[in-house]
Amino acid sequence: MIEQKNNKQVNWKSRLHDIIYEADTKEGKLFDIILIITIIISIVLVMLESVSSIDQKYHNILNISEWIITILFTIEYIARIICIKKPTSYIFSFYGIIDFLATIPKYISLIFVGTHALIALRALRLLRVFRILKLARYMGASINLVAALKASRIKIFVFLFAIIVLTIILGTIMYLVEGPQNGFTSIPYSMYWAIVTLTTVGYGDISPHTPFGQFIASIVMVLGYGIIAVPTGIVTSELTKADTKVPINTQHCTNCGSDKHLDNAKYCNNCGAKL
Repeated sequence: MIEQKNNKQVNWKSRLHDIIYEADTKEGKLFDIILIITIIISIVLVMLESVSSIDQKYHNILNISEWIITILFTIEYIARIICIKKPTSYIFSFYGIIDFLATIPKYISLIFVGTHALIALRALRLLRVFRILKLARYMGASINLVAALKASRIKIFVFLFAIIVLTIILGTIMYLVEGPQNGFTSIPYSMYWAIVTLTTVGYGDISPHTPFGQFIASIVMVLGYGIIAVPTGIVTSELTKADTKVPINTQHCTNCGSDKHLDNAKYCNNCGAKL
């Protein structure tokens, strides 16, 4: 009798796990679609709430809608914890932390009540934009992009370090050429000009006045176009090298929560549990 009860409990959790974590089944796809729509609606609500005229007119409706969505996300968060054998593997995972940050601010607003806390609550409400990151788990093509960024991180770091060195040199030169009388009051401020010019932003709040300074600025502007293309080329190069055959399954281990499995895999590559 006890064994039959345990089997029912296991089957119930296994069924819930397949719906929440898997997208290969009909129920799993439906759950993902509903969740994506809910996330998009919540993002729209946060945007509308930031518009003072709309918030003043529809504050109660927006607040009730936000509470409904928060409760739904809370149920989802608890369900994800319940149906996995090692809850900490989800709680402390990237998406687990994102889910927590996307849900908790509304509850915090119940604790911090008062005029002084309202300023802090405005900042806490911004945490709800983490719901945008919840969408990332449904973008399978992002695997290649993440892999390319990881593979090119050293090259990008070297590139950024070279840009910092170049900025220091250009800032120092412009400080010596133009001087405080032309707005280049310090080397850090001259470095700010170099960054703005290299990135081709060109705010115009500070500009060279001497012919030699303008000549240097022209070189920096032309150099900026080439510099902008470098990180794009680095990542693109790694993307072409990346293995195009990415596993398309959504198998999620019920024991440790790992979801990086090869197609047709029968056992978890992390803990060895049966999938």
